[in-house]
Amino acid sequence: MAERVELWWARRQFSKGAEVPYPVGTYREAWAAFPALIRQYHPELNAGIVLSQIPPAADVLLLWQCEAGHAFAATPDEQRHRPGRERRRSAWCPECTRGARPAPALPMRETVTVPSSGLPGVAGVRGAPDATAQRAVLRARKPKPPQRICPKTPAVPVGAAFSSECAPRPASAIEGQMRADLFGALALTPGLNAVRVARPFFDHVEVWPDIVLTELRVAIEYDSTGRHGLEHVGRRADADRRKDRALRAAKWEVVRIRTGKLDLLGPHDLQVSSWNRVTLTRLIDTLRGIRGPLLVDAYLA
Repeated sequence: MAERVELWWARRQFSKGAEVPYPVGTYREAWAAFPALIRQYHPELNAGIVLSQIPPAADVLLLWQCEAGHAFAATPDEQRHRPGRERRRSAWCPECTRGARPAPALPMRETVTVPSSGLPGVAGVRGAPDATAQRAVLRARKPKPPQRICPKTPAVPVGAAFSSECAPRPASAIEGQMRADLFGALALTPGLNAVRVARPFFDHVEVWPDIVLTELRVAIEYDSTGRHGLEHVGRRADADRRKDRALRAAKWEVVRIRTGKLDLLGPHDLQVSSWNRVTLTRLIDTLRGIRGPLLVDAYLA
């Protein structure tokens, strides 16, 4: 769940051990492609934090103000994915969008009495004389069936790590090597592959990170484009972001090892060419930045 910018900034100060966790200009290049958002963002509305200090993928609730004066709250991800960013400036503001495209008014329907060829005294609607159209309206109003949730998740608290029978097997040999190297360097609890989350993720209330570091409450993901270059891009990248939000809402943090020139999704992600000893060292340093060296170094093997 997105948090207010003041709380998000204080948490980053604590995790990084710095008064200014992200210096001004850190993410200037990432925001340069969104000039409309640069105009709508005002530091005085966001505790004095400038936009170039905020990662575009951060799950933080910011205050924006459009050129018409409308103020609204939205996360960076919600703003960057609003439709029509190149066609209309109004699409960057929810209020202006509704004004530019008002909902069409529904036509007035006159109630009449169906003659005795049908059922006597039954009211009908002029403009929909046949029963087929009326059945279509009733089907459209029929509520959707409730989402099916897998019952195999154990009754553990939100944020608890456990071994799930629903978790898929590792997708690549590299994940097995990563797991061996990481648990060889850190004396953490092995064998757990799932984290209980608060809201359903597809049809489960659990998610399955590639590596679960229980004591640190950090999930490690290894992302590559796959054999055909279609993995972790497009809608699959949106699913990755949703998974990360579910973990952070459960008080976990996520580190994604991104290969194949994949863009970074979160503030702690690493962009690497391959998994090796150098990447392992960078990952452990990242864990120190998230949970502090005092805690992480206590688990060094």
